[in-house]
Amino acid sequence: MAGELPMARSAELRSLRDPATGELLDEALALRFDGPASATGEDVVELHCHGGRAVIDGILAALRTCEGLRMAEPGEFTRRAFSNGRIDLTEAEGLADLLEAETESQRRAALALSRGGLRRQIDDWQERVLALSAAAERAIDYDDGETAIDQGLQDDCRDLSNDLQSWLDRPRIEPLKDGVLVVVAGPPNSGKSSLINTIVGEERAIVTEIPGTTRDHLDIPLSIGGIPVRLTDTAGLRETDDRIEAIGVERAWRLVDRADVLVWLGTRAETPEHPRRVQVQSKCDLPDSPLATEDVIAVSAVTGTGVDDLLARVGSLARQVLPDEGAIALNRRQAELIENAAQALREAAVMSDVPIVAELLRRARASFDRLTGRARVDDMLDALFSRFCLGK
Repeated sequence: MAGELPMARSAELRSLRDPATGELLDEALALRFDGPASATGEDVVELHCHGGRAVIDGILAALRTCEGLRMAEPGEFTRRAFSNGRIDLTEAEGLADLLEAETESQRRAALALSRGGLRRQIDDWQERVLALSAAAERAIDYDDGETAIDQGLQDDCRDLSNDLQSWLDRPRIEPLKDGVLVVVAGPPNSGKSSLINTIVGEERAIVTEIPGTTRDHLDIPLSIGGIPVRLTDTAGLRETDDRIEAIGVERAWRLVDRADVLVWLGTRAETPEHPRRVQVQSKCDLPDSPLATEDVIAVSAVTGTGVDDLLARVGSLARQVLPDEGAIALNRRQAELIENAAQALREAAVMSDVPIVAELLRRARASFDRLTGRARVDDMLDALFSRFCLGK
């Protein structure tokens, strides 16, 4: 189609022609990358054509007539890069996140992961645990049957487990990807649904004077100060004999427990314990409304009074559960495997029997191997790479 290919890593203009008819399809740039120094580790040719749909369709149709060529499966190029050792599983996850990023914060976090930030940290952990394993194995082989562990080995296991725990204590990626869960809760008729409608700017939640109108939760995605949040309306929290309402109340309490930020519209005496709670006095436009105090935000869904102050406070608390800009944040899979390794190291730090310590260190190494994808799990890999767009 392009005639003679250019030198490796050199872009040159080529006339692309239909191999069957010789018809000119486009004037395009051709680039050649010789493996293993390519994105996938294989020999790769890129054709940079004009972006019109007819041009692209014509070139793809011509390519399909070439023997041995086929369309790539979703994620196939990234999976080949992984299989050929060009990237590890954490970098592939970062690339998948990058393709799905919708905010600047999501893009930066994904880029840090896709460029190997976590992989380099895991390499350091693996080297340390490998050195500990070697020391334990030497103790088994050469200490004349003695199995008491050296105190220094225990201390090193404890230090490494503490390092892993410091990563586990960081904010996770899920609130950044899925949105910070902001739950609006309180007793019936406290103004929850009216407040949510005012914040959203349209009537999304049903509002009546009848207690118990809201029986299920309502999730509304929106941005507060550039922070992605899931604003959630809940059923009024009270004792009820209505079976359907009781189900809604139970779900509401579960959401209160899961909330990243809790907006509470009940009295102070009824307020649940929560690390990031905003106490709200609603309906402050009413004549008999009590005076707000310094730690209570007075709002009115009718006049809009206090809504901006409430959103500023919610945004400030929401930032606490998000990773720092550009920082590496763990996803659920990564955190679980790092926790497995940390647990094995914590147990090793208090064990006095060397063979047991050696086995625990093998378990930690296995968790790191699963983290980077060196221990292949095909179902998990299929689930990851299917997230990619066609070919990528």
